[in-house]
Amino acid sequence: MQPHSSTQPETVAQALKQGITQGLAPIDAQLLLLHALNRTDAGRSWLLAHDDYILQAAEQQRWQQLVQRRLQGEPVAYLRGWREFAGLRLAVDARVLDPRPDTETLLEWALALIPTLGATPTVADLGTGSGALACALAHHAPQARVWASDYSADALALARHNAQSLQLPVQFAHGNWFEAFTNHSSSPRQFDLLISNPPYIRQDDPHLQALRHEPQQALASGADGLDDIRTLIAQAPQWMRPGGWLLLEHGYDQAPAVQQLLQKRGFLHVQGRQDLAGIVRCSGGQWP
Repeated sequence: MQPHSSTQPETVAQALKQGITQGLAPIDAQLLLLHALNRTDAGRSWLLAHDDYILQAAEQQRWQQLVQRRLQGEPVAYLRGWREFAGLRLAVDARVLDPRPDTETLLEWALALIPTLGATPTVADLGTGSGALACALAHHAPQARVWASDYSADALALARHNAQSLQLPVQFAHGNWFEAFTNHSSSPRQFDLLISNPPYIRQDDPHLQALRHEPQQALASGADGLDDIRTLIAQAPQWMRPGGWLLLEHGYDQAPAVQQLLQKRGFLHVQGRQDLAGIVRCSGGQWP
């Protein structure tokens, strides 16, 4: 699709209409236009109240570039450079997955469990990416001692930046799943709660093409999408205190398989949690 070639100054209303006509979702058009105008903090109501505002040349150019990049599939969060998650503003870029609202289901379950796990429970977010879950846990459950790990040094650098920017006391460890804690001399050897939003898409899933701007190693996991989940369930018990919990996010149709794996490994009270659409997107269990 060719960039919009009009040389006429555009109003806010015209710019929005043009973006939507070219194929942007209305919400994406609104968020990106606010970003182009450096009005992110004003909110979408600003666009309604100033729909006759005429874009300056530099604003017009920024807007056109954002429209084209979004139409090519780049996530809005990457284009803006941040994403709000659980009330926190997190820096996000192509080093990490764009945090999904569905992942707040996993967070809410973890936050409900933490008060049952003692005065200062030790929690780990495995494969933390942007640090969204780890930062949200540290913010909303300050009594918890939160650790976060990732195989990607680039992702860990961004997660560390987010924790420091938000002044949250998250500890970080670099490595593949539990190797991160083996490699880190001062990390705990047992946790009260382990959570993860691991890769869970089948490697031949056609939806991966639409996610091509995001790191593929954080998305796909073997022929059935369950390779990393199998590893986590197999290895988790040796890192858990008796009575601790393992909570995992997974695909929309994977709950039966994940819960069976948990039961076979010996977890008790195996159960799931539904997302806002009523689909079980998280499963977990308690180690005896």
